[in-house]
Amino acid sequence: MTNNAVNSNPFNLRVIEEFRKNEGRVGGPFAGRNLLLLTTRGARSGLLRTTPLVYLPHEGHLVVFASNGGSPTAPGWYHNLMAAPEATVEVGTERYPVRARLLEGPQREEAWTLQIAADSSFADFRERAARAGREVPVVALERTTG
Repeated sequence: MTNNAVNSNPFNLRVIEEFRKNEGRVGGPFAGRNLLLLTTRGARSGLLRTTPLVYLPHEGHLVVFASNGGSPTAPGWYHNLMAAPEATVEVGTERYPVRARLLEGPQREEAWTLQIAADSSFADFRERAARAGREVPVVALERTTG
């Protein structure tokens, strides 16, 4: 598979390379966490873009949080998914297509509760984004085929 991490930052490029070399296992800040690679189509460029993301396995889906570390703005991958909800994920050695769906209401809150219990740094991300006036979107990645 080609490295389609177009314009990705050097940190993400290293994580992507390590992920693919080690069957989905990485060290550093992602060691021991559920990590996937999400490949989206750029909303403006049309180019494929790959991003490593921590995920929550929940109700048969992979749930990701567009926290951007608590930044006032949503991450690029989120904008790409909203423009074109079909994407590809890599989990371990498996690669398959998904469709993104926003979680809302009780489903969204349940996902937050579970993610914060699994990784308390997400509480900080949520709080920082809220202070900046942004509600962090929660996205279920639902397998489509494969």
